[in-house]
Amino acid sequence: MQKKSSPKPHGAPRLAPRQVRIIGGMWKRALLPVLDAEGLRPTPDRVRETVFNWINHQLGSDWDNAAFLDLFAGSGALGFEAASRGAASVTMVDNHGPAARQLEANRDKLKAGNVSVLRADALTLVRDLAARGQRFDVIFLDPPYQLGLLTQILPLCRALLKEDGMVYAETGEALPLEGEVPDWLGGWEAIREDKAGMVYYYLLKPQASAA
Repeated sequence: MQKKSSPKPHGAPRLAPRQVRIIGGMWKRALLPVLDAEGLRPTPDRVRETVFNWINHQLGSDWDNAAFLDLFAGSGALGFEAASRGAASVTMVDNHGPAARQLEANRDKLKAGNVSVLRADALTLVRDLAARGQRFDVIFLDPPYQLGLLTQILPLCRALLKEDGMVYAETGEALPLEGEVPDWLGGWEAIREDKAGMVYYYLLKPQASAA
């Protein structure tokens, strides 16, 4: 006799809460909850692994003296990864209240004394930090792709970098680094770059003549 098929449940299937996994350092394999918000997309594990290998090489493995600024922190995937690997300080910035509160909760869960969270507009904050003379070794730029924020904020980041500092930029399309370079990208060189799926990612440094 043919078995009756089980009735299909009504409604959408229950999904596990969104999480991000730290892939290296003192909190390796720790899972942190991620706010389910439009446009918030944690940097994939594979990309983070590559990027942090690049950064480790550039820093000469000297994380103890490195200051990081995560300007569109979102899930905190990049900032918490840097903190896990022993960064001296990580400043996470997000202008979305619930996202900032989630970052604070994750910081407290990890007891991450090297992490500070600011709820602020990134463009305004960059100008304020530069005016106060604050400088960073690494700046993470992973803004919402569709808003054109990278073109606005990258030119401002040069004033925030220490000597030999660098910017990690993640975008939904390739940066126009060849041929006629747009003004907002002028004076920058990509020392490393790669692509994973629809994600383009770069490690940028100011060109010597433009630093």
